Amino acid sequence: MSTAEDISVTSFRKYLQINTMHPNPNYGPAITFLQKLAEEIGLSTKVVTIVPGNPVLIMTWLGKQPNLPSILLNSHMDVVPVFPENWTYDPFSAHKDEKGNIYARGAQDMKCVGIQYVEAVRRLKKANETFLRTIHILFVPDEEVNGSKGMKPFVHTQEFKDLNVGFALDEGIAVPESIYQVYYAERVKWWLRVTCSGNPGHGSKFIENTAAEKFQKVVNKFLSFREEQKKKLESDPKLSLGDVTTVNMTIISGGVQVNVVPAELRADFDIRIPPTVDLDDFQKTLESWCTEIGSGIKTEFIDIYKTRNMTSIDENDRWWKSFSGVMKEMNLEYQTKVFLGATDARYLRELGLPAIGFSPMINTPQLLHDHDEFLNEKVYLRGLEIYCRLIPALANSA
Repeated sequence: MSTAEDISVTSFRKYLQINTMHPNPNYGPAITFLQKLAEEIGLSTKVVTIVPGNPVLIMTWLGKQPNLPSILLNSHMDVVPVFPENWTYDPFSAHKDEKGNIYARGAQDMKCVGIQYVEAVRRLKKANETFLRTIHILFVPDEEVNGSKGMKPFVHTQEFKDLNVGFALDEGIAVPESIYQVYYAERVKWWLRVTCSGNPGHGSKFIENTAAEKFQKVVNKFLSFREEQKKKLESDPKLSLGDVTTVNMTIISGGVQVNVVPAELRADFDIRIPPTVDLDDFQKTLESWCTEIGSGIKTEFIDIYKTRNMTSIDENDRWWKSFSGVMKEMNLEYQTKVFLGATDARYLRELGLPAIGFSPMINTPQLLHDHDEFLNEKVYLRGLEIYCRLIPALANSA
C-alpha cells in the first residue's frame, strides 16, 4: 500500500482484508487487529463472549464525567457471502483503483463505519480533545444473520448495562444521491410461513380440495396486498420505502414427486412493516386472509418482532439537537427516514434507548450484499470528517 495513503484509509483496507464472511465467520483475526488499533490510539478494550465463537469487542474512551450516560458507536464485524467469479477484484483484497474506489465485501456494509469511528477518535485524541461523556465503540458479530449470537443477547448482559448508554449511532445505507439519509426507526420484520394442506392423490385426476388450490388463494391474497402497497408508494412522492409494507414470497416448498398431488405446500413470506402500523391489527388481517380461504391453512412465524420504538427527531430533544446541529453547521443536506431493513439498532430501541442509523455515504451506488461492493476513498474520508464533528457534539451534550 502507498506510503502517501492516509493512515485511516490504510486501517480501513486492512480491516477489509480480514475475512469475516458467513456462514462460518472467523472473528479472531478481526478482534486481534482491532485490539491492536485501539492500543495504538490509546483506548482500553474488553471482549465479551456470550455465544462461543462470537465475541463482542468494546473500546472505551473515558469521559471527564463518566457517571453521565455514555455515547455508543456500534458496528458489526460480519459480512455476507461472496461469489468471487462475479467480482472484478478479489473481494478480500481491498483493491483500490485509479479512481480511489476500494473494492471489498464490507466496504459499505459496514466495516467503513466501524473504522471511521476509530479513526475519528484517533484524530480527536491527537488534537488533545476531551469530552464530558464516555465513548464506547462496539464491534459485534452476527448482525447479518439476525444478531441472535451478537447484539440481541448482549444488550441483556451486565456488561452492556455497565456501559450506561445514553445515545447510540449505528448503520445506515449508501445512497446514489447527494443527500445524506438519517434513520430514526426501522420497519418491523416478520417472517411468516403459511402451510396449506389438502387431499393428495394421483397426478392424473381432478382431486377436490387440494393443497395447491388453497396455496394459490393464499399467494393471491398476499401478492394483491403487495401490489396495493407498491401503488401507494409510487403514487405519493413524499413516501419512501420505509413508509409502506413490503411483502415478498421468498421460499416455496412441498411435494414429493411430479405425478403425486401433494398433501402440503408451504410458502415463506418476508414482511417488513412501518413502525406506524398497528401490529396487532395487521396480524389479525393476515390471519383473516387465511381464515377466509377455509380449513387446512396453518400460519406460523419463523421470526416476529412487536417493538415499534422510534428515536425522537424533535428539535427540542437533546440528542437529536446535537446530531442535527452538526449536519446544519457542516451544510450537509439530509433527510430523516424509517430504515427499510433491520439493523442491530432495533435491539437498543427495544430497551428504550435512542439510536440513529447513519452511514455517511452519498453519491455512491448501493452495493451492499451485491457483487463489486466498493466505497470511494474521498467519500470515506468525508465521512470520517463528519464523525470528527458528530462525536464531540454528542459526547459534550449537556
